[in-house]
Amino acid sequence: MENLVISIEFDKKMFPRKHTCDGENISPEIFIDRIRSPFLAIILEDWTGTDERTCQWIIWNIEARAVIPENIPKEPIVTHPIAAVQGINDFHTIGYYGPCPQKGDTHTYYFNVYGLDGPLNIKPGSDTDALKAAMEGHTIQYGGQAIAIYTR
Repeated sequence: MENLVISIEFDKKMFPRKHTCDGENISPEIFIDRIRSPFLAIILEDWTGTDERTCQWIIWNIEARAVIPENIPKEPIVTHPIAAVQGINDFHTIGYYGPCPQKGDTHTYYFNVYGLDGPLNIKPGSDTDALKAAMEGHTIQYGGQAIAIYTR
C-alpha cells in the first residue's frame, strides 16, 4: 500500500479555537500530497487512551484533491465546497465535531486519510465501523496521522 502525505497547518499543531467546541466548531483545511487514488476518505479520532478512541468525523467519497477546504457543511450528502458523504460521529451528529475535552484536559487528535479505488456504496449517516468495513479491499493508499492537540 502506497503512502499518502497528509498535513494540517496549525501553529504548534494546536487546534485553533474556531475548529473546536469553544469556537465555531468548523472542520479545518487539510492538505494531502502524493495522491494516486481516485477517491479519499477521512477519519478524525480523539485517542483518549490506548484502546479508547472517539470518532470526531468521518467523510468519504471525496474525489481526489490536494486540499480539503475548511467548513464542510454538517450534512449527510455534501455538494459544496466539495462533493462527499458524511457519517455519524460518536456524538451522534452528522459531520465534523471539533475537539471538546473536559476543562483542564489536553487531548490528541489523529487525522487518517485513506485513498480508495472508487466510491463506497454505504449510506450517508453510517458509522465508523460501517465505513471501515466498506473500505476493506478498496484502500490502496493510506496517509496516517496528522496529529493535533487541544487543551481546554
